[in-house]
Amino acid sequence: MKLRALCLVFMLLLTTGSGAQELKLLPVDEGAKDASWPRFKARLIDALARRDHQFIRGILDRKIRNMSDTDGAAEFEKLWELQSASSPFWTELTKLLFLGSVFVKRDAKTVELCAPYVYYRWPEAASSDASGAIIAKETLLKARPATNAPTVAVLSYDLVAVADWEVDDEDKTSPQKWVKLKAKAGEGFVPEEHVRSPLEYRACFVNSGARWRMTGLEAGE
Repeated sequence: MKLRALCLVFMLLLTTGSGAQELKLLPVDEGAKDASWPRFKARLIDALARRDHQFIRGILDRKIRNMSDTDGAAEFEKLWELQSASSPFWTELTKLLFLGSVFVKRDAKTVELCAPYVYYRWPEAASSDASGAIIAKETLLKARPATNAPTVAVLSYDLVAVADWEVDDEDKTSPQKWVKLKAKAGEGFVPEEHVRSPLEYRACFVNSGARWRMTGLEAGE
């Protein structure tokens, strides 16, 4: 009886471990619940494409959270060099807005809409080596960093262990960057735009009733 009991416990552990390895982080977009968000987001994306720093200044919360030790709109403008058309701000924020958003309770009085969902919906049951989430449906895991390389597996919203976040394409003339990772299905490479770390940039906004304000642009824990 003791042996059978031990075998049962062992099988349960195997099942639990396998389930943990197969965890997925499905996309979420709660912003659609607020009819004003899609309209504001469209205007914001257009302003980012035009490098319209005046528009951005107009939506910054005066106490916006920054990645430095100093919060506030003035520090934000200095950090991101909004006057420069080559500032990474224009492309980084655009990337976030094309991913899903979630409502986050900041304090007793404030609920923010934050994007992307990856940081805020990261599963508590994720394994300790999971450092990235596939954010695309049916992306091809390639044996080498090349589009024509053999396909190892097809991944959809899987949690993965990342070995290298920036790998050049085998074709040195190609601008495509790859991420080397290890998934349950095996090791390989996916395009960098198909995987995201929960510690990458995330932005938060508040609907004050009259207009939307950006209340944070942060990264890390």
